Amino acid sequence: MLETSARLLRLLSLLQVRRSWTGPELAERLAVSTRTVRNDVDKLRSLGYPVDAAPGVTGGYRLGAGAELPPLLLDDDEAVAVALGLRGAAAGAVEGIEETSVRALAKLEQVLPSRLRRRVQALEGATVTVPYDVPAPAVDAALLATLSMACRDRERIRFGYRSHAEDISRRTAEPLRLVRWGRRWYLVAWDLDRADWRTFRVDRIADCLPVGARFPPREPPADDVAAYVSSRVSAASWRYHARVRLHAPAERMAAHIPVAAGTVVPDGAGACVLETGADSLDTLAVRLGSTGVDFEVLSPPELVDHVARLAGRYARAVAGSSPHPG
Repeated sequence: MLETSARLLRLLSLLQVRRSWTGPELAERLAVSTRTVRNDVDKLRSLGYPVDAAPGVTGGYRLGAGAELPPLLLDDDEAVAVALGLRGAAAGAVEGIEETSVRALAKLEQVLPSRLRRRVQALEGATVTVPYDVPAPAVDAALLATLSMACRDRERIRFGYRSHAEDISRRTAEPLRLVRWGRRWYLVAWDLDRADWRTFRVDRIADCLPVGARFPPREPPADDVAAYVSSRVSAASWRYHARVRLHAPAERMAAHIPVAAGTVVPDGAGACVLETGADSLDTLAVRLGSTGVDFEVLSPPELVDHVARLAGRYARAVAGSSPHPG
């Protein structure tokens, strides 16, 4: 009986890991016959777990949606990851789920074994979060869930999209991936109206609805979708776009400047050009000052004027001070 109960728990865990399993695949994982798998599935159903079965070569077993959420079976690393993720969500990483995250975290920590509770508490105690100087744009949790399920199920979506100029357009797209880049979420999708890949800021998406039509997978725009988003975002998604000549080798600055801040290209001996952007001139000025090298602002003119004003302000701030020796 104990062996059967352990096998049922293992079967339930496998059904939670993947969307669908064939009978032979489950039999191989559990080291039993396909008949035993069928019997175990029947036992799970009798306990209230909604296990769906599809016949045929392409059929298989999947854990369906039921009236109640079945207990999740997590290994040690998964449990710690979930607890830390809930901590981050409770701090407001995604709009509208802070209170729910706190409740879920309380339930999880109540049942964590002492060894895992100590790991979570040690990580929390040793970690300090520095808040962003510029708040991240609000992203709706329900919208993220809708987009992620559309990506998973390869289901077309329609939504309204707000541009930098506050123009609203209606889009029909085939979603590929969600990417979190810096403090923002992006959706990479094939835009059917423009017949090309597009990168959409999720905080500018509204009224998103699946249209029910499935689509075959397309060749992605790049092998590394995160790198693709990085190159597109640094070139097109900010309110202000800047080109700055840094008086330092490209190799040195590329190692110093994170990908999320822009791209660096060589510009002669001992210099490079940083192509970057931000939603505010102050953010750009702070970024340039943190490079630790001399620089020249090539564009835009607004940034040239802003840096000049800051330079005057800093000069006045130290006008009456004596230089520190050494």
